[in-house]
Amino acid sequence: MRLLFVLLLMIQFLPAQQIKIKFATLAPEGSTWMNVMNEFSADLLKSTDGQVKFKIYAGGVQGDEKDVIRKIRINQLHSAGFTGVGLGEILPEVRILDAPFLFRNHREVDFITKKFFDRFAKKFEEKGYILLGWTEVGFVHIYTNQPVQNTEDFKGIKMWMWEGDPLAEATFRAYGISPIPLSITDVMTSLQTGLIDGVYTSPLACAALQWFTKLNYVLDVPLANSNGAVLISRRMFNKLNPQQQQILKEKAREYFGKLTQLSREDNKTAAAKMLAKGMKQITISDPQILKEFDEVGRKARIALVGKLYSAELLDEVETALQAYRKGN
Repeated sequence: MRLLFVLLLMIQFLPAQQIKIKFATLAPEGSTWMNVMNEFSADLLKSTDGQVKFKIYAGGVQGDEKDVIRKIRINQLHSAGFTGVGLGEILPEVRILDAPFLFRNHREVDFITKKFFDRFAKKFEEKGYILLGWTEVGFVHIYTNQPVQNTEDFKGIKMWMWEGDPLAEATFRAYGISPIPLSITDVMTSLQTGLIDGVYTSPLACAALQWFTKLNYVLDVPLANSNGAVLISRRMFNKLNPQQQQILKEKAREYFGKLTQLSREDNKTAAAKMLAKGMKQITISDPQILKEFDEVGRKARIALVGKLYSAELLDEVETALQAYRKGN
């Protein structure tokens, strides 16, 4: 009896086994994204007394976002940072946040992502994931080799489209062009060979991927805001005790909010550097042309109703934005 008591006592004071969360991202080592992710991981480890740790696979070593999703489903990975394309593979309706010409500034982005956070978090949980926080890529611009002054000029552009992205396809078809679908890894070669002469991306990505070295112009009107998020599988999340779960959520919101602000600063810096190296900015100020761009966005958003999101969700987001603009 005494031996059993001693054994139970020893088990009680044994250190809990460390939980290792395998995390994947396309972001390269040394990037702001990875710097903040490493800070977040270190703080989480400390705040959980060394019991919860992230093992990070950076730079796309675990494959593209579809590969990562597949690996999470079979429990080879547990968590990841996704762009809107990856998020849409899991929950198509979240692509409403990437819709063309929806947002005019960061204040509107912050308002909508905060307002709809709980709604999307619930939907992701139903799909087997916990939404830890938004991590936007930033406002996306169109970069080309010839000047684009209006919607008619787009018809002469051989525009790239991220392969398998229905939102980008609907957007460019609303411009009256047929985009060329390619993976991100094929874009640079395709620019060099002339297969494409137009891309859409954030300033930071355009600079980091060196695409700007093969392009001459950037349109100052943002095409869309590219959203992103960090998810963890519900299966792994449930391995944490309630206190660890709460710490994980609180730290994630703190650090990923910081990441969003730093990403916005990095995009401004990258845009300025590309202009300093010779890229020319096309400024659109004609109200009629801006109205044409808005119409392209409206057509693309409507074309995706029933494919990515419902008419009710689109109406709810647009109505919330209109009310916000009136009040601000």
